[in-house]
Amino acid sequence: MWSKRSVLLRHLGGLLRPAVRAAPKSIASASCSAHIPRVRTLATQPVEPLTSLPQVESSPKSVAITWPSGTTSRFHYLWLRDHCRCAECYHATTKQRLLDTFQIPTGIQPERMSATPDGLHVVWGNEQHTSVFPWQWLMRHAYSAPKQAPSGELTFGTSGVGAASHGYGKTVWGSEIASVRPTVEYEGVMESDDVLLDWLNNIDRYGFSFVSGMPTTPEATEAVIRRIAFIRETHYGGFWDFTSDLAHGDTAYTDIALGAHTDTTYFTDPAGLQMFHLLHHYSKDQTDFRDKYTGTPLGGSSLLVDGFYAAQQLHARHPELYNVLRTTRLRGHSAGDEDTLILPLLPSGYTVFEHDPLSNDLVLVRYNNSDRSVLQVDEDKVEAVYEALRAWNAIITDPGTEYWFPLQPGTGMIFDNHRVLHGRSQFVGSRRLCGAYVPHDDYRSKLSVLRNRKMHDTRSVWDEGL
Repeated sequence: MWSKRSVLLRHLGGLLRPAVRAAPKSIASASCSAHIPRVRTLATQPVEPLTSLPQVESSPKSVAITWPSGTTSRFHYLWLRDHCRCAECYHATTKQRLLDTFQIPTGIQPERMSATPDGLHVVWGNEQHTSVFPWQWLMRHAYSAPKQAPSGELTFGTSGVGAASHGYGKTVWGSEIASVRPTVEYEGVMESDDVLLDWLNNIDRYGFSFVSGMPTTPEATEAVIRRIAFIRETHYGGFWDFTSDLAHGDTAYTDIALGAHTDTTYFTDPAGLQMFHLLHHYSKDQTDFRDKYTGTPLGGSSLLVDGFYAAQQLHARHPELYNVLRTTRLRGHSAGDEDTLILPLLPSGYTVFEHDPLSNDLVLVRYNNSDRSVLQVDEDKVEAVYEALRAWNAIITDPGTEYWFPLQPGTGMIFDNHRVLHGRSQFVGSRRLCGAYVPHDDYRSKLSVLRNRKMHDTRSVWDEGL
């Protein structure tokens, strides 16, 4: 049995070089000229650079690392050996594990450990194999309790691509977002990866973004969408180019008003990003319908609601009702076309709010009252579910939560269907829209790749998330 020993480490004369580059400028300041007085930026703090070497204390199964801040993280030897990133254990090009995890002895112990500015050096006694773990990487992936959210404490949008270590976060908003309108230029997106990253950063931070200066053609719209990733095929097709002719059995293909909702709530993996571009809107008889939300003469104003902000409000006002929608599964369906009948893979359906089990952070809002199937819950929960839905509806229809704006030819609008609810007012005349879905995983992949390239020349085996 290994006796406990404490290794006290010397203080460095200078600062250790941080593994994480400086956080990027705020997207609001980079892309928008106006200031939002009420919005709140949600972001975890970047991993702080070390000013001295940590203290390391070994025990039979794990090592405790006490950071200069005074907090302690414990790492099991089995976990450390499994995460060795040397060339024998990890493929530097494919970023895949080569080590056979199940050949590691369950009681593995190191022969010796040392702490250097480069990280924790471990020599494994059973094979004389050396592993080196950078301090910043260990801090980022520490799994001891203090890093996790306190039990029962919910957060709303603090996680995401690069949020933990690089200062990226989400800005939740209400109707005041109208003074900002995060926007990029079409030509820039098509020609520059830097502008493409600005666009994706807007979507990640705000949940939506406009693209101005677009040619009013389906071809140009499809081209800018494909700058992100491939188009997701669904029962609605791939790239859409449609009018209000009820070509599909869905109210989106009519001229009636649509309340705030997310799409494809019945999918195991709901549609990720969704883009709309209005190509034209006219009326032969020149009817002056005068939309009550934006004053447009033919109606058809678009609506966005930040689902993370609305969820935050519901939790603050009615935590018990929020918990009902966080734990109660509701079923949805798509059955308007003769050749389509989509029901949830899970017969019980899905919750309105989905939180990450580890961090308790809200990661997905799934809500469409029009597509909701028969409510099947325990008898003693029926009234509570309707009360919770009523409270949720009151928040997402509150003028302080809604962002109304007219779609304009030449300006596309894209939003995150996992976060932002959308809708529209009734309209008259004929209008032609085009657009498509983008898979959420592939959008996040492009965002990660572009952020990584901006911060590093090459991708490291120590990059976040690998």
